[in-house]
Amino acid sequence: MSTFLGMPARPPHAPYGTGNLRGDEPFPRAAHQELGNGQLRRNLGKATTTIRAKRLNVTGELPDWEALREAGSAIKTDAMNRLPELLEQLERKVTEHGGTVHWARDGAEANEIVARLVKATGSDEVIKVKSMATQEIGLNEHLESVGITPYETDLAELIVQLAHDKPSHILVPAIHRNRDEIRQIFLDRIPGVDPELDNVPAHLAAAARAYLRERFMTAKVAVSGANFGVAETGTLSVVESEGNGRMCLTLPDTLITVMGIEKVLPRYQDLEVFLQLLPRSSTGERMNPYTSLWTGVTPGDGPQTFHLVLLDSGRTAALADAIGRAALNCIRCSACLNVCPVYERTGGHAYGSTYPGPIGAVLTPQLAGMHAAADDPNSSLPYASSLCGACFDACPVKIDIPSLLVELRHQHTEQTGTTPEKLAMKAAAAVMKRPALYAGAQKAAGLGRAVAGRDGTISRLPPPLSGWSDSRDIAAPPRQTFRAWFASDEGRAALRSAAAEHRQDRDRADGQDRDRVDGQDRDRAERERHRDEGRRDPGHREDGTT
Repeated sequence: MSTFLGMPARPPHAPYGTGNLRGDEPFPRAAHQELGNGQLRRNLGKATTTIRAKRLNVTGELPDWEALREAGSAIKTDAMNRLPELLEQLERKVTEHGGTVHWARDGAEANEIVARLVKATGSDEVIKVKSMATQEIGLNEHLESVGITPYETDLAELIVQLAHDKPSHILVPAIHRNRDEIRQIFLDRIPGVDPELDNVPAHLAAAARAYLRERFMTAKVAVSGANFGVAETGTLSVVESEGNGRMCLTLPDTLITVMGIEKVLPRYQDLEVFLQLLPRSSTGERMNPYTSLWTGVTPGDGPQTFHLVLLDSGRTAALADAIGRAALNCIRCSACLNVCPVYERTGGHAYGSTYPGPIGAVLTPQLAGMHAAADDPNSSLPYASSLCGACFDACPVKIDIPSLLVELRHQHTEQTGTTPEKLAMKAAAAVMKRPALYAGAQKAAGLGRAVAGRDGTISRLPPPLSGWSDSRDIAAPPRQTFRAWFASDEGRAALRSAAAEHRQDRDRADGQDRDRVDGQDRDRAERERHRDEGRRDPGHREDGTT
């Protein structure tokens, strides 16, 4: 037996997730390309403006909206604090009701589990309910690689799949497409579609419905995600607006659900809160048209085989971050995307991840890391924000996204090593520690006035400062520094004048306070006089009347 003397070693970091959680290039380069797409910007502007207005209408009519947000935040925080025990409880309850639970450490393992389960049924095709988790792990691509054909049944997801495109929004994956583009996709990709198909939304929906109807009636296996999983009862939930989810969840013989482990809720009653928060924040509706709940297997009703795949894929790594774990409270409503000025102009593809927008800029680096390579695209995501705070105001579970972005920027800076920015900050600190040197630097900075324009601003700086001036102007240094003004006759006179004005204001306030106290004393004395007179005269009331 040996005795260890010393500090204990830190536990190993939980593994990061895999799948569609990293783009091919940093956000600034990707965004620059997307900003050149005028049609994209028009589509995004129209869609996000419409959703924002609807959301404000339906949240404004609830007097307890802020209380609901507080409740949602508290429930999710409690769930994350007790996640291991809740997941074990969920597994027990699902198993008790005839389901089978599988645990997947990452996307690759989840894909293998789903493919194996589908092959075990003898089927070579599946119908799918819209699912962020299966997009994250690239399930469709994996199924196709092993000879299984997946069919997306959500209209927007179908558009993206037929176009061999990528989703660009959490709620509206095809938000970057307009009706004319969708019409052409259907004409090119849907077999037997009417060649006279126009761009009327009802006609486009009818074409998709006709294409999908046969899939619904013949598919033996469905794959879904889950909005919530209830540990108390083993119940799973999917909310949607088109009815395709209800078809997938009830018609096939086998149902396979892939759920991120952060989707678990402690109690069935918690759904009362989230089924109010989610529809209002996502689609601007008071309730979802279709809310499906199922608990295991019910003989003779619905799928007779149910599998639940619990997906980690970096969520444990995010949970280990005491600050960043708040991002796991996200319920995927997309409210933050619809109010973000950055997302509205660049769209979702610029983020390179399944999760775009403000929450994606926080969640993606936590799930997949920021330092997989020297120029990891994920390291640029925390900077894809103006920190305006609109996302925090809109979030139904009150995730402080701006603060999380700042924390991730700090983590990125700490892990990056020596950079020109760090060297510049060290040089500035060294100068500011020495008053004489700092005063000399201030005087030297005044030379910058020589390159200022007539408007008093400097529009171009030499490298490496050109990164600043490329996107904004900088005010020219003043003719006189504060130190010089403070020591001048003008500065001393201004300070004396300000001090005298402050004394006058203080004396005036003191006089008003004395007058108020004197008035109160007089009123008190008058009331006491009336009371004394009333005692002497029984018919005399305290207010002086008889």
